[in-house]
Amino acid sequence: MSKLIIEGGVPLIGTVHTSGAKNAVLPILAATILLDGPIELTNVPYLMDVVTMLRMLKALGMRAEFHSPNTVKVWNAKKVRHIAPYELVTAMRASFFVAGPILAKTGLAKVPLPGGCSIGSRPIDIHLKGFQQMGATYSIEHGFVTIQAKKLKGNTVYLDFPSVGATENIMMAACLAEGDTLLENAAQEPEIIDLGNFLNHCGGQVTGHGTSKILIKGVTSLQGKTHRVIADRVEAGTLLIAGAITRGDVTVTDLDLVYLEPQLKKMKECGIDIEYQDNWARVKAPNGYTACDIETLPFPGFPTDMQAQMMAMLCLADGTSVVKETIFENRFMHAHELMRMGASIKLDAQYAWVTGVEHLSGAEVKMTDLRAGAAVILAGLAAKGTSTIYGLKHIKRGYENLPAKLRQLGANIYETSDGLS
Repeated sequence: MSKLIIEGGVPLIGTVHTSGAKNAVLPILAATILLDGPIELTNVPYLMDVVTMLRMLKALGMRAEFHSPNTVKVWNAKKVRHIAPYELVTAMRASFFVAGPILAKTGLAKVPLPGGCSIGSRPIDIHLKGFQQMGATYSIEHGFVTIQAKKLKGNTVYLDFPSVGATENIMMAACLAEGDTLLENAAQEPEIIDLGNFLNHCGGQVTGHGTSKILIKGVTSLQGKTHRVIADRVEAGTLLIAGAITRGDVTVTDLDLVYLEPQLKKMKECGIDIEYQDNWARVKAPNGYTACDIETLPFPGFPTDMQAQMMAMLCLADGTSVVKETIFENRFMHAHELMRMGASIKLDAQYAWVTGVEHLSGAEVKMTDLRAGAAVILAGLAAKGTSTIYGLKHIKRGYENLPAKLRQLGANIYETSDGLS
């Protein structure tokens, strides 16, 4: 069993770059189903989730592969298959992104119901209601959802909740629909902006992406192009917190500063010294920092994907912080692992009260999900003594070479195996 060993207590110092965004590249890869001809994506992070999506595209009859370390090439020359494999959709919920593109391209999509999610319910009913409003019908039996529409029709689609996944899935499907689709109460995350830009670059007509109202004018076809994936704002934010929690001096480059504003404002509120300009940010916290309250909200609010990492940092703040999680109902599992390291946290439903302690202690802990994994790594970097962290598969889903990047900043962190199968 692989595990991470961290010798904590070392202030991280230096400069590190940001990789491409996992949450941007996955829907963009799904969108290639809509396109004709070759597609080249650059700044693609090499992650387990990306590899899974490439396997999905291959299973649907396309050619898709890493052409170089961070460049993916996709060829869509044959008729796309309409059935998505069970083992891939249940392995990664983002695989359900293929439903909209398959439906728009072939008129029929048969996709397994996504598997359970460790951070809470992520229902697909919002996706299905959107397809339905565009003229599709669906049925669910034997663990599969079958969606049919001889031709999708543009319509006004109102989302009951600004779901990122539903916004992206309906956006993609609407690109090849007849007429105009107005998507209301849409999610506004940066990754949606990147998807819209990609679709437009390939001949789509999408406007308003990044606002609550997105207009998609249907076109008859889309052609493959070259596109650079945006920087991963969650990875950038995690690396900045690594500098603060270890009382170090860390500069993160190749980031999109505007997308980090919700987090940077909270870090400034804690009294952390932050400098930034254009595509880099620098964090210094030699004398520690104070508590602050955070509430996760859809963008442009504080991102739920940074809640766990921020909680790890607040474990060592001066004072008591209140963390409110409004997006997922089960996203405090990392709190129990942080408490094993000496954190003072009280939980009640969607609230966590975090009282800063003088220091954390190295311990054996586990990653329960992707962002929880980042949180326990951050805590291990700051803790006194040795931390052993299990469950590395989670972190490899969404962070490209995170241990190596942390070593670049001076961290004593390495991966090892105990030899067990």
